[in-house]
Amino acid sequence: MTASTMDSNNGREAGGSAPQPASQPTSQRTTRTTTAPPPPLRRNWRFQLLWIGSASALTGVTAADVAYPLVILALTGSPAWAGLFGVIQAAATVLCGLPAGVLLDRCDRRRVLIAAETLRVAATGSVVLTGLFGTLTLPHLLLVAAALGAAQPLGGAARMLLVRAVVAPEQLTAALTQDELRVSLAELAGPPLGGFLYGLGRAVPFVFSALGFAVSLLCALIVRPQQPTATDPTASLRTVFDGIRALWQAPTLRLALLLVTALNACGAPLSLAVIYRLREQSTPAWAIGAALAGSAVGGLAGAALVGFLHRRFSPGTLLIGIVGLEAPVFAALAFVHGAWATGALLLASMLGIPALSVLLDVLIFRQVPDAQRGRTITATMTVVGLGIPLGSGAVGLLLQFLGGTGCLLLLAAVLALAALRAAAVPELRRAVWPSPAA
Repeated sequence: MTASTMDSNNGREAGGSAPQPASQPTSQRTTRTTTAPPPPLRRNWRFQLLWIGSASALTGVTAADVAYPLVILALTGSPAWAGLFGVIQAAATVLCGLPAGVLLDRCDRRRVLIAAETLRVAATGSVVLTGLFGTLTLPHLLLVAAALGAAQPLGGAARMLLVRAVVAPEQLTAALTQDELRVSLAELAGPPLGGFLYGLGRAVPFVFSALGFAVSLLCALIVRPQQPTATDPTASLRTVFDGIRALWQAPTLRLALLLVTALNACGAPLSLAVIYRLREQSTPAWAIGAALAGSAVGGLAGAALVGFLHRRFSPGTLLIGIVGLEAPVFAALAFVHGAWATGALLLASMLGIPALSVLLDVLIFRQVPDAQRGRTITATMTVVGLGIPLGSGAVGLLLQFLGGTGCLLLLAAVLALAALRAAAVPELRRAVWPSPAA
């Protein structure tokens, strides 16, 4: 839209029209300047600083996620306690998600991000200090899990809202695509880096993680949106369920969210099922790690496909297709042998996920007023995030009773049935992309 307006102006000037007189009204003389395109995203230093801070923090998170279970195993020798760390962290994220949305709609989003990153620096730094002095305990680590989980919805949603405040609307899809690159790069680099740093010393991965949060905090302190983000002073704790209520009342959005929740429930524990399957084949540990890296590589490749997929397919067709195509990939993982073939299938499983993340943003987050967007984002994250603990717990039992092959085949069947159910709803198939003006 902007480009066509500029071409029209340039055509009139090239055709020899006389310069506008100085007495022209200000509103008319300034109309030309408002059609100028925004600078390229690479020159938007506010967005790039947010991206750098987010990438640093997420790399630190993925590195520490490897180290926390190892430290708890070293302290207690119990895998159950190591698993409890993740359960507490996930539970805190879910419980704090909806109140975080209300807070984000009432308060300055930048200050919320600063507070969340300060909490994460303090929590991780406490692990470093107690580890260095040899006073680290299990209760302390479980409190850290709760703090990190509570900060997650605050920091994650606040950063998403700040991106909208520093990026032009027509560049938002490109900005979110670059953000998907951040996720894939962190998932590719973080786990092996965490294992390597833990080998250097028990506290070293947490030093790295705390530094990542500190970089993110510094970037949040520097970045100031040119326009303050809108807030809703009427929001209160009584409106904590407003976001979920609004989503649930729209049948198409409700079905889309349930479909993504099912995908999360099957996809989140996929790495556990793959590890179990590869261990059944006596695959060495280094090869298992290489196979799991296929997911991160697939995410990087999938980020490059976002624009193409959004132009080629309608949102409903794209959503159903991504979920439906996961079913044969999961089924193939049940029978394939070898780390390299497994890694190739994991790569294929991630090709559509970045497009799916941006799809949710376009269909949901951009269609609500900015003053209510915090509640909408955290409600969506809470609903789709419920699939992660549910799926992780279920897959653990499935692996115990069905083995790797049976578990993966059952997950494939669940995804196929979910996609077929969604395809039977004509409203979802007929959904269209919102116009840019909307």
